[in-house]
Amino acid sequence: MTVPSNQTSERPLAGEDARATSPWRHLLSRLRSYLIFDPLIWGYTIVLAISSLLSSFIDRDGRIQHAHARLWSWLILKTTLSPLTVRGLDRIDTSKPRLYAVNHASAMDIPVLYVGLPFQFRIVAKKELFRYPFMGWHLSRSGQVRIDQQTPAKSISMLKSAVKTLQSGMPLVIFPEGGRTPTGQVKEFLAGAFFLAIKAQVEIVPMAIVGSYEMLKMNTFHIQPCPLELLVGDPIPTDGLTLHDMEGLSERVKTAIEDLYYSRSAVPDPRPNSAQR
Repeated sequence: MTVPSNQTSERPLAGEDARATSPWRHLLSRLRSYLIFDPLIWGYTIVLAISSLLSSFIDRDGRIQHAHARLWSWLILKTTLSPLTVRGLDRIDTSKPRLYAVNHASAMDIPVLYVGLPFQFRIVAKKELFRYPFMGWHLSRSGQVRIDQQTPAKSISMLKSAVKTLQSGMPLVIFPEGGRTPTGQVKEFLAGAFFLAIKAQVEIVPMAIVGSYEMLKMNTFHIQPCPLELLVGDPIPTDGLTLHDMEGLSERVKTAIEDLYYSRSAVPDPRPNSAQR
């Protein structure tokens, strides 16, 4: 499923094949998604979600629920014929608790993370998601971290819980953009995205998911199989930083994620002088 970071790939950039398809092939692709991929994924989701929720009553450390999430994710990538390559993770000491920051281009990003990261972690999710029936119950029972990224200073109890999660040795994954991008390009980061890392004094690992935007864009159920990549960059320290340094830290992490993403993505790099990078 994954390969070491020093192993190269000659695949075309994600999305090239999709743009070259004829109207008939595009129609067949939609039918395959609506009649095969989507029903199977909904089936996996319902069965494994119920099983995971029930297991939460005996699963004190979340390992069983995490295993459910990994199985669910593996089934999705296998079903949709989308192989995943992981690059750079072999250079990271994954035994240390860190904040893993990643771009958010698609609903498929979650399966990519669960398949690509071979260790237990928790996701920092918007507090609004916890309000939905069943989804909110599952997020709470599986130990995912609730946070208000727009105004982190007003979410003291949430933040204390998140910091304790990091300090207890559990890595966290965060989407600093706060939501999916409609264009495939990396959006601006929310102001409080790295509040947790500074408070817990843990390193931030920039990551980029390539191909998920072309695979499943916003506001559609049309899944288009394509190769996926999870690119992992060098850890960024927060030792000695205070909340006054949050803006500079955010810009540094954003640049690292953009460099990773645009180095492999078919999505144009909108940054000035990007051709010289």
